[in-house]
Amino acid sequence: MSSFKRLANGSVTTPRGFRAAGVTAGFKRSGAPDFAMLVSDVPANFAGAFTSCTFAAAPVQVCRKRVLFCDTIRAAVINSGNANAATGETGLACARETCNIASQVIGCEPQQILVASTGVIGQILPIDTFETAIPAAYEALSAHGGADAARAIMTTDTHSKEYAVSYVSEAAGHAGNVYTVGGMCKGSGMIMPNMATMIAVITTDAPVEPAALHALLLSTVKQTFNKVTVDSDTSTNDTCIMLASGAAAADAEPIVEGSDAFDELAFAMHEVCESLARNIAADGEGASKLVTVNVTGAANDEEADIAARAVANSPLVKTCIAGHDCNWGRVAMALGKCGVKFNQEDVSIDMMGMPVCRDGLTVPFDEDEALRRFEAPEIVISADLGAGDAATTVWTCDLTHEYISINGDYRS
Repeated sequence: MSSFKRLANGSVTTPRGFRAAGVTAGFKRSGAPDFAMLVSDVPANFAGAFTSCTFAAAPVQVCRKRVLFCDTIRAAVINSGNANAATGETGLACARETCNIASQVIGCEPQQILVASTGVIGQILPIDTFETAIPAAYEALSAHGGADAARAIMTTDTHSKEYAVSYVSEAAGHAGNVYTVGGMCKGSGMIMPNMATMIAVITTDAPVEPAALHALLLSTVKQTFNKVTVDSDTSTNDTCIMLASGAAAADAEPIVEGSDAFDELAFAMHEVCESLARNIAADGEGASKLVTVNVTGAANDEEADIAARAVANSPLVKTCIAGHDCNWGRVAMALGKCGVKFNQEDVSIDMMGMPVCRDGLTVPFDEDEALRRFEAPEIVISADLGAGDAATTVWTCDLTHEYISINGDYRS
C-alpha cells in the first residue's frame, strides 16, 4: 500500500458518496445540537456490532435485525439526549416509526434505515420530535456535514471525535484506486464496550463484499473499541456500524476477505478505529490523562486481556495517576487479584518508561523525575508477567473528582 495519508479535518463524510448533517431538534434541554443524519448516495453494503447488555435499547434491537435480514443501507439517524432504552414496546414502536419517517423523506425502504440513540435510560422518546428533526436534517445534508453530525451525537463528551485516512491501492484489480476510510464516534462515560463503542459510524468508499465488511468490522472492533474502558460499565446502546458506498471504484470487483485489497483496507480501518478508541479513553468523564496499559508475557490472549483490564479498571490505579503518585504497588495488586496465573518473581513493571519493579521487587527510581513525567498527556503502564508470549494493549483514563460531579448531576 502506498501513499497512506492521515487526512486533516477528516470525517465520516470524507469518503466519497456520503453526506451528513447535525441539527438541534429538541431532544436535549440544553438546546445543543442533538440529531445527526448520515446518507449514502447509493445503497451501501453495511455491517454492525452492538452491545451485549441484556437491557439493549430499542434502536439496538431494530438494527440487529437489519444486519440479519437486509442487504443494503441508505441512511443512519442518531439522536442524543435520550437513550430509548428500557422503554418496552413503546420504545420499539418509536424506533421503527423513526425509520419509516426517514425512509419517506429520503426515498427508500424503512429497512434501509439504521437508527441509534444515546442519553438517559428509561425515558420515553417522543416521536413528534423526529417528525421535525428528520426533514430539517435532510435539508441540511452536505458532503462537508460530518463535523456537524459528530457534534450532534455528543452527550458528556467534551469534544467531537472524527478521523479519516486515505491510501492508494496496490492490490490486483484495485491498483491505483484511491480509497478512503472515515469515522465518527461519541463516548465518554459508561464505557467498557463488549462489542464496539458507544455510538460509532465508519464509512469507506471502497467496494467491499458484505461478508468481508462484516469480518473486517468485527475484527477491528475486537482490537480497538473493545480495548477501551473508562469505568468498566457497558452501555445499553453501544452501536458500531460501517457503510461501504463503493463510490471510489464503481466498476471494480468487490473486495473479499483474504485478498491483498482486504489487508490494505483492514490496515486503514484499524488506523481510524484505534484513533477514535484512544480519543474516547482520553475524553473519559472527568479525565485529565489518557492511560495506556500494555501487558506482555501472558500465557494466552485471554489472560493478557484480563490482566490489562484489571489494571485499567482499578480505581486505586486510576486515582494514583490522577494524583501523580507513581505507586506501582497498585498495579501489582491489580495484576495479582485478577485470577491470571503467573509467578510474582517473574513480573516486571514500568511506569511512564521507568523501571519500577523487576523480578517482583522494587527498583529504586527518581520521584522528581516521575513527577515530571506525569505532566505528559498520556501515561503508559507496562507489565510483563513472564508467563508466556501473549500481549495486549488497553486504553483507559485516570479517575478524578470531576467524574463524580458529572455522574452525580447527569439527570439534573
